[in-house]
Amino acid sequence: MSEPARARTPALAPTFSLGRLVPLYLAQALATGATTVSTILASLVMSSLGRESLSGLPSTLISASAALSAGLFGALMLRSGRRVGLGAAFSLGAVGAVLGFLGARAALTPVFLLGAAMMGAAQGGYQQARYAAAESVPESRRGTALGLLMLMSVLGSFLITGFSGGVEALGERLGTSAEVAGWLVGGGLLGVAALLILAWTPVRAPAQVTAKARLSVREAFAVPGVRPTALALATAQGLMVTLMSLTPLRAHHMGVEHTGVAALISGHIAGMFAFGWLTGSLIDRLGVRFGYVGGSLLLVLAALSATLPGAVWLGVSMFVLGLGWNLAFVSGSKALAQWPAAQGVTDGLGYVAAGAGTLVGGLVIARAGFPVLAHTCAVLALLPLVSAWRVGRG
Repeated sequence: MSEPARARTPALAPTFSLGRLVPLYLAQALATGATTVSTILASLVMSSLGRESLSGLPSTLISASAALSAGLFGALMLRSGRRVGLGAAFSLGAVGAVLGFLGARAALTPVFLLGAAMMGAAQGGYQQARYAAAESVPESRRGTALGLLMLMSVLGSFLITGFSGGVEALGERLGTSAEVAGWLVGGGLLGVAALLILAWTPVRAPAQVTAKARLSVREAFAVPGVRPTALALATAQGLMVTLMSLTPLRAHHMGVEHTGVAALISGHIAGMFAFGWLTGSLIDRLGVRFGYVGGSLLLVLAALSATLPGAVWLGVSMFVLGLGWNLAFVSGSKALAQWPAAQGVTDGLGYVAAGAGTLVGGLVIARAGFPVLAHTCAVLALLPLVSAWRVGRG
C-alpha cells in the first residue's frame, strides 16, 4: 500500500464506531422527543388560545424560521465544524421552547409564537445532524448510518409519548394543559442535547477533503442530480409536516382525547424512524431511485387514507406518512451528503414547503374541510416520481 493510501485509510476506519456516534445519535433522539412533545401539537395550543382559524400558524413560523436559518447553520458548520453548529442549534431550541411555554401558559400569543419561531430556527440547524452522520462513514454505508440515526431518534420520541401521563400531571401541577407543559419538557430535552453534543468527537468527514466541499451553492445546484434531489426532499418534508401538524386537529374534531392523539403521533414517529435500520440498508443496496418511488407512493396512500372515516384510518395514515417520508428523506439525504453547499439551502426549501403547507392547510380546513387538503397533498406527493426519473440509480 502506498503512503498516501495508507494515510487515507485510518480516516475511514473509526468513522462507524458506535462510541463516536452515540452522543450525536442520543442528542438527535432527544431533539426528536422535544419536537414530538411540543411543536407537533402546537395547533392545539393555538386552538386553546382562541385562535383555531390560525391553527397552522405556529408550524408555519417554525418552518419559516427553519428555512431562514438552515443555510446560515450550514455555512456555520462548514466554517466552524458540525459540533459548534449543532451545539448552538440545540441551545437556541432550548431557550425557544421555554419561551413558548411561558407565552402559552400566560395566554400571550405573540410570546408563544416567538418561542415557536426560535424552535424553528433551531431545527434548521440540528436537523443537519444527519449529514454529520452520513459524512462519518464510507459512501456505501451512508444509508445505513442515516437509518441508524433514525432508529435512535425513535427512542426519544417513544420515551416522551409513553410519558404522556407524566406530561399531563406536570401540566396539572403547573395549572395548564399537557400541550403547554410539553413545551417546558421539550426545552429540558434540548438542553440535555446541547450538553451531549459537547461529548461528541466529530471525525474528519471524507467530503471535507474533496473538491465537492469547495463548490459554491450555485455550482452545487448546477451538478446533475442535485436539483431533483432537492425536489424530492422538499416535497417529502413539506407534505409530511403539513399532514403531521394538522391531522391532530382533525382527530380533536372527531372527539379523540389527548391520549388518543398521543397514540397517533407515536404511530407516525414509528413510521418515520423505527424502520430506519431496514430502509437505510435497502437504499444502500437498491439505490436512491427506489426510495423516491416507494416514498412517493406511500405519501399518496397516507393522504388518501386520512380522509376515510374513523380514528383507525387516521392511525394508518400517520404511520404510512412517516414511512413514506423516511424513504424519500433517507434517499435524498444520502445523495446530498457529498454536496455540502447544497445541504442547508435544500433543507431551507423543505421548510418553506412545510410552512406554506401548514399555513394554507389550516385555512383550507377552516373553509373547505380536511378532505380537500388531503386530496391536494395526494397529488403533490407524486413529485418525487419526477426525481426518480431524473436521477440515476445512485
